[in-house]
Amino acid sequence: MVRFWFSFTVLIIVSACGGGHTPPSTGSGSTNDSLSNDVPTALASDLDGISYDSATETLIITGVGLDETPFSATYLRNAALDRVGYEAYTVQDSSLDRHSTAYVRQIDGAYAVAVATGGQFAYYMAGTSFGRTDAYTAPTTDQPSGGIVSYAGTYVGLLNISGDGGDLLPVTPGTPGDVLPVQAAEITGLVLINADFADNRINGAIYDREVTDDPATTVETLNLAPTDIAEGGTFEGVTSLGFNPVGVYGGIFSGTDAAVVAGSIFAEDHIGIQDIEEYGIFVLGQCGGAHSAPLCNQPVP
Repeated sequence: MVRFWFSFTVLIIVSACGGGHTPPSTGSGSTNDSLSNDVPTALASDLDGISYDSATETLIITGVGLDETPFSATYLRNAALDRVGYEAYTVQDSSLDRHSTAYVRQIDGAYAVAVATGGQFAYYMAGTSFGRTDAYTAPTTDQPSGGIVSYAGTYVGLLNISGDGGDLLPVTPGTPGDVLPVQAAEITGLVLINADFADNRINGAIYDREVTDDPATTVETLNLAPTDIAEGGTFEGVTSLGFNPVGVYGGIFSGTDAAVVAGSIFAEDHIGIQDIEEYGIFVLGQCGGAHSAPLCNQPVP
């Protein structure tokens, strides 16, 4: 897929998508992911694989071209760009090379990664991955809930519009703007997912969404349309605004009684900016579990 980057002027400067689009691991262990773990093609996009070690804060991205030499690029930890519980990693080889941003989160054995280059020469690259390193078992269906459980937490994504550029390497004054790289804008939000392990169905929403560098931009809730949970705990479905499809989502459950869920989304033409595209991730703990979110504190369990 060819991804395009486009200019967008507000608090920012420019932006971009994967394969070459046009602008508009467990706690202390390691994860090696060749993207053979049922990540749908539309979500993986330009990303071929990742290697992540949370203990040493090492992230290696394979397949997002033009981010660094060699083909597998080592991204550096960049805590200044951390968003809503997701670790940021970046790479920019020189002032005139593309800037790339990646976000990663791992809860117990579940993890997800999103990466996007900023736009340059009208194109950008992007993609996501998710997986698990722990064993998986589904919740029993003979409990009072009948196997229905909720997951809540935070979300982060990357857009093909430019962020504030604060992480870009400096350039010589007078360098032509047509050759300059830009930094991808981030978007954050909250997630609620409900899963029915009796019927093996899942749905949810990503809400309270905000473009980090332009909070005034109206960003609507993304719905995760109902879809099936496969026997191995994976799922793939449609991302929508209301009932209107705007992309896809997918994910995987991990742990005993599906303690954690990790996944990603792709959406396009969904924010009111022409040719907008978004790649994002979520890693959520089960309500009532060890990683239960504040939203889970409801009067009726």
